[in-house]
Amino acid sequence: MRRFFKILTLIVVFMAFVGACRKEPVILSPNDIDFAQVPYKTLSEYGFFQGTLRDLIPSDRVLLYEPVSQLFSDYAHKSRFVWMPEGVSASILDNEMQEIEFPDKSILIKNFYYPEDYEKPEGKRRIIETRLLVKNESKWESYPYLWNEEQTRGNYKIVGANIPVSFNGPDGKTHSIDYIQPNKNQCKSCHNQNEALKPIGPKARNLNFDLEYSNGEIKNQLERWATMGYLSNFKGKEKYNNMVDFEDVHTNLDLRAKAYLDINCAHCHRAESPANTSGLFLTYEETEDMKWGIFKTPVAAGVGAGSFTYDIYPSKADSSILIHRMKSDKAGVMMPEIGRVMVHEEGVALISEWINAMEIKN
Repeated sequence: MRRFFKILTLIVVFMAFVGACRKEPVILSPNDIDFAQVPYKTLSEYGFFQGTLRDLIPSDRVLLYEPVSQLFSDYAHKSRFVWMPEGVSASILDNEMQEIEFPDKSILIKNFYYPEDYEKPEGKRRIIETRLLVKNESKWESYPYLWNEEQTRGNYKIVGANIPVSFNGPDGKTHSIDYIQPNKNQCKSCHNQNEALKPIGPKARNLNFDLEYSNGEIKNQLERWATMGYLSNFKGKEKYNNMVDFEDVHTNLDLRAKAYLDINCAHCHRAESPANTSGLFLTYEETEDMKWGIFKTPVAAGVGAGSFTYDIYPSKADSSILIHRMKSDKAGVMMPEIGRVMVHEEGVALISEWINAMEIKN
């Protein structure tokens, strides 16, 4: 009997040792990151979150942020954080889109997850992946991390992955999809500006609204960044533009549609990005009808145009190439080309309503 208990004790000790070896190494805070060693193999090594990893409780100076309009990613929710080292700060550029210029060693953290109950998005959830954008030596790099099923670990995954996901969507229906985590190289497809990797969401006009933080504080995000020392040239929230929330049905329809197309399409469809040869520029600030696609024939859409003539045919959404491509889930036709496998029904409805409301100008 003694021998039995001795063997049992050795087994327990061995299993405990194996378990300890499998734990992610954890550093106390992002201040301890050795940027020469980035990317780390696991998400916990950065020290972004304290306590249980899946709770995503931010460490000191890891600040929650949220753009006013959200990119569609197969109905996944996102939680975003920004971190900068002590003694440096970002600045708001004096350009049309009021982009934010980040200092070296800035890190943007974006977690993708599906809530168990869409009526309680902050309740129990399954985190699928975390994407990091890290700026070092004046250059941004992307580092994707795939979470395990136990929600205890995020592993650096350079080649991407297809993850079976089932969730109850906002329509109350159960959906089963193969969620696609892009590979590292695909990140540049969307984050490409002048052939360099750049952030998309953090612009002054996207952040110039109130956000509730975990401590219950409600504050304008730009003001909060300035208070943290994250903005060096903040001049007061009234000095910056505001993009609307495309989901706000009480807001002007034209602005809602342009906000939707900006956040979902303009990362490619702008003068500095890969779709610049299309002539279709979908930034929120664009004012020319032709650049929005109104009565514009495509440059080289090929099969993507279907049987339709114009990108936008005013008052005829179902005859517009834009809607045709939004409603497709076929490679070579669907837009955006990556980042989704599902059709965003609410987005199609919004842009269709916008097009159908257009009056044909004489």
